[in-house]
Amino acid sequence: MSGIVYLVGAGPGDSRLITLKAVDCLKKAQVVVYDHLADDRILRWAPAEAELIYVGKVSANHTMKQEDISRLLVEKAKENKCVVRLKGGDPFVFGRGGEEALLLAEHQIPFEIVPGVTSAISVPAYAGIPVTQRHMAVSFAVVTGHEDPAKAASAVRWDKLATAVDTLVFLMGVENLPHITGQLIAHGRAADTPAAVIRWGTKPEQETLVTTLGKAASAVKAAGLKPPAIFVVGDVVNLREKIGWFDAPATRPLFGTTVLVTRARAQASQLTKKLDALGARCIELPAIKIAPPPDAYEAVDAAIQRIADYDWLIFTSTNGVDAFFARLFAAGKDVRSLAKARLAAIGKSTSKRLKVYGLHADLMPGEFRAEGILSALKGELAPGARVLIPRALEAREILPDSLRQYGAAVDVVPVYETVTEQDDPAAVREMLAAGEIDFVTFASSSTVKNLVKLLGDAALLKKAKIIAIGPITAETCEILGLKPTAVAKEYTIDGMVSAIREHRG
Repeated sequence: MSGIVYLVGAGPGDSRLITLKAVDCLKKAQVVVYDHLADDRILRWAPAEAELIYVGKVSANHTMKQEDISRLLVEKAKENKCVVRLKGGDPFVFGRGGEEALLLAEHQIPFEIVPGVTSAISVPAYAGIPVTQRHMAVSFAVVTGHEDPAKAASAVRWDKLATAVDTLVFLMGVENLPHITGQLIAHGRAADTPAAVIRWGTKPEQETLVTTLGKAASAVKAAGLKPPAIFVVGDVVNLREKIGWFDAPATRPLFGTTVLVTRARAQASQLTKKLDALGARCIELPAIKIAPPPDAYEAVDAAIQRIADYDWLIFTSTNGVDAFFARLFAAGKDVRSLAKARLAAIGKSTSKRLKVYGLHADLMPGEFRAEGILSALKGELAPGARVLIPRALEAREILPDSLRQYGAAVDVVPVYETVTEQDDPAAVREMLAAGEIDFVTFASSSTVKNLVKLLGDAALLKKAKIIAIGPITAETCEILGLKPTAVAKEYTIDGMVSAIREHRG
């Protein structure tokens, strides 16, 4: 008995260009065999227990030969496993998916082809270059640029290709550019034909060099452009000047800016999405992980059993909201149990999270920290009022201590703790040392402490601009020898994004 193999196209680079069917395949994968050009974030769709096997090929550096990759797919399928072969672009556009499919068919192993968005069309599109255009280009060809120029006989019909097609798109052709341009010109394509080289297409680090066919090789050498890149030849290249959008400052003002996002993995996407939309390149290195408290919820569970006794519930974070309601529901109760209590929330995000559970905060101060809610509560608390604060294990004591001074009976129950994430920081450490990261974002004091612990050296962060979500986080930075470039004027994710835009320089 054998499993099944899905030959899946991962798209050209932007992880959001993956298809819904590809995501469905990844979600049920037991084994994922993936290439170099697949965006790493795509792998998050695979189950945590899935076996991930990297077989990427970079120019002449092959982790595994194609024949071995094909045999690997057969072997894993024969173990009765669901295998996803994840390829950059489309499996059948110079992806050698046909070779893999033939071997699977030979061994009578079930397989499916899941087409992907090919870089041959999408990368020029992201550069503002349509491969066809009415009255300008009615045909296009996709050609391998990887053919060895030293071969005795070329498989490319240069004499036919050079002038028969309006737009030519060469994949993996940067290293062979002198040969490609020379052949096209020798067989009749005009040297002044517009041309473009696009590196890391569809990704935030995309670079586009507009030139001509005759000058392309020398221009690429002068600019130092390296693979992966594609080469486009044709009059359509001139349209980039009018319809280039991906790197346009007016709509994507953070294009070319690299931002390190340190929030917990489950929360990082919120900040990343907002920055992505503005053109930034986001590097995610979660500094913290949300974990259960050491007492395994003993304190909060006890408080929930007497929930009707509390006059106020104060929520200090979205994590606290989610963790509290998870325990409330686990106890067989629902929001009706909170009928007596009034609710206070620190910050817009916390208040918004309460609405997910059908609840509206009775009190949300204008200042999104403990001092703000203390000021707002001062005239609201009746003598002897009972207050419950579900929060992180480690937090400032100013809120419960001050409430007790006001005469309240306060119970603080930890519903989660933040621990250091275990991701390998080596790549980020190198980028920081080289000055390749423009901004580092900190959304809490714990992200500051744990990132420094993860990196092992706070000095690595001094080449980047540091954005803190609020004054408490900024104070933690200062204690650790880091001077924030800016503190968000509004202590929210949107406030951090605004600070990055303001200080991009």
